[in-house]
Amino acid sequence: MTRNQHGSLNLLAWELVREWLEQPARWRIQPSHAGGVLLVDCGISAAGGLATGCRLAEICLGGMGRVRSMAPATAFGGGPTIVVETDHPLEACIGAQYAGWPIKFDDFFAMGSGPMRLRRGREAVLVEHQLHEQEAWAVGVLESRQFPSESVCQQIAAECQVQLDHLCLLIAPVSSLAGTVQVVARSVETAIHKLHAIGFDIRQIRSAWGAAPLPPVAVNDLQGIGRTNDAILYGAEVTCWVHADDDLLQQLGPLAPSCSSRDYGRPFAEIFSAFDYDFYKIDPLLFSPAVVNFVNLRTGRCFRFGQTRPDLFGKSFGCESAS
Repeated sequence: MTRNQHGSLNLLAWELVREWLEQPARWRIQPSHAGGVLLVDCGISAAGGLATGCRLAEICLGGMGRVRSMAPATAFGGGPTIVVETDHPLEACIGAQYAGWPIKFDDFFAMGSGPMRLRRGREAVLVEHQLHEQEAWAVGVLESRQFPSESVCQQIAAECQVQLDHLCLLIAPVSSLAGTVQVVARSVETAIHKLHAIGFDIRQIRSAWGAAPLPPVAVNDLQGIGRTNDAILYGAEVTCWVHADDDLLQQLGPLAPSCSSRDYGRPFAEIFSAFDYDFYKIDPLLFSPAVVNFVNLRTGRCFRFGQTRPDLFGKSFGCESAS
């Protein structure tokens, strides 16, 4: 069973979707069905928007986190920041939000995230932390510009072992407003995943908060991948409240932010191009926030590692000041 003691994340997400569907015009979404599976367009043909992106990110967190847009910190420049907070970081971020399922069926490809991953339960990180669910419902988020066909929906349902009418898929490309928001809302998730990669026991993280600058919506998905990654790599700041040893935090802390990577220091579009657009060739230590703070609940001490780089994400965003 899942480590979450507050109910199924898939059911919590399903309730958020049901509330959403009561006013599709307000949220600027377009629901449809494919072979009985509920599809919700959040940015392909539908307009989506800021509120749509924040709700999409909350659904992706399995209803165990809050996402909102806020006025920027000075270092972020003139645009808004996307803020995410959760008191259930392991379940919400690793169990649900992490885009750990590359969905490849027929000629369809999308990065799959959301609590449906808990229902499928096959990823190594989920098995390691005993994160899975047995509920009969599954809710997933697809980063894609293409709607899944009926056969793809059937295969996703089969992987999750749910009936077709018990599966909901929400879809938005990264080069849409809602899609941009939901990707930038992954500041905390990237920090936790990085901490796991460097050997920190992420079960020691009790709460987490993160903020990242919201880039302009890109003209295409490749540009969108660059801008949203730069928002986190060079602009995001995350705070984790932990129960840990101070010596361990001082030892591992310098590895937590993105600046610990050999590939750090260029806009992500340049890095991506240099590695032939293959994510798996890029140093995995790059994928983390610019700044990671720790508040040790055991000792009361605070630690800060990394720095934001407005010069780099500003260049990526293409923002220019009026002369």
